[in-house]
Amino acid sequence: MSRKIFVNLPVKDLNRSVDFFTKCGFSFNPQFTDENATCMVVSDDIFVMLLVEPFFQSFSKREIPDPARTSEVLVCLSADTREEVDALVDSAVAAGGDAHGEPQAEGPMYGRSFTDPDGHIWEAMWMDPAALEG
Repeated sequence: MSRKIFVNLPVKDLNRSVDFFTKCGFSFNPQFTDENATCMVVSDDIFVMLLVEPFFQSFSKREIPDPARTSEVLVCLSADTREEVDALVDSAVAAGGDAHGEPQAEGPMYGRSFTDPDGHIWEAMWMDPAALEG
């Protein structure tokens, strides 16, 4: 069995987050969705658990940082093309997110970032496969 990853992120308003990420093209597993949490499907092996803050707090005694002011994590997703990077970030901005920083084009890599409605930073990154050869 392949290893899977579940990223847990606190959110203030679960319905707002589901609406936002649906507009970004993600789907959700209804088996793991209730009024406290939902499971956003990124790929067959990657999932993001969006947890309302009080429920998230039940897993840790640590204070939940305000992602609009601090960086607790940068979630970076790979993309198959530069166009896919642009499409994801453009859809996030159109859905109410904010572009974060300037596009980054360094050698064979291209990336852009956005923040979701709770302020979490999401990056989309593409690397030219030809650069990996040789």
